[in-house]
Amino acid sequence: MAELVYPPVIGFARTVFKVQGLRFDIGGTEHVPREGGAVLVSNHIGYLDFVFCGLAARPAKRLVRFMAKESVFRHRVSGPLMRAMKHIPVDRAAGEQAYGHALEALRRGEIIGVFPEATISESFTLKSFKTGAARLAADAGVPLLPMALWGTQRLWTKGGPRNLGRSRLPVTMRVGEQIRPDQGERMGALSQRLRARVQELLEDAQRAYPGRPSGPDDRWWLPRHLGGTAPAPKEAAETV
Repeated sequence: MAELVYPPVIGFARTVFKVQGLRFDIGGTEHVPREGGAVLVSNHIGYLDFVFCGLAARPAKRLVRFMAKESVFRHRVSGPLMRAMKHIPVDRAAGEQAYGHALEALRRGEIIGVFPEATISESFTLKSFKTGAARLAADAGVPLLPMALWGTQRLWTKGGPRNLGRSRLPVTMRVGEQIRPDQGERMGALSQRLRARVQELLEDAQRAYPGRPSGPDDRWWLPRHLGGTAPAPKEAAETV
């Protein structure tokens, strides 16, 4: 079936990014499979992360179907677009239905995008991972595709300023080699292995990131261990 909505939305997003003057550093796109199913897994630091994750799949000419909270699909603007792009709504009270839809899509050869932290990390550090992404990959017999984003929190994030004008901000993305479950590997162990790889990619993206705070009041987007003023992980967890 022809994709009537997703490609034009991607084209619009790329135009907006150009107008904003965003500076991209994307590494590892060769790891995105050109065909067949995969579960793309990323850290989550901003409201637009799904757009940037999808952008990393474009060199492989792939579209990513994201699992997103059901409320996004009820919005009068985003809802019709999300459904037309075949993203998957997740009702946390009935998650198995969304899991089934994602599993079917993977078996059809789709790439499914998952944020296993389940919510934006306000500390901008990596939270613990839910095991759903690992379960999906194991049940569908497809690889996990680890990914990390950095800089997207400066555009729009939970509790932060919205900066959607011509900001010229840098955005760094790293895609890692595919991970496949080992024979008999427990889902908790696979999730830990996946999280460790995303952490490595995140640290690589942070080291490569060219952006610096513009002054003492512009350290909000940096985690504490990098000299910023973002909430410590424990403090951020208490606000969720």
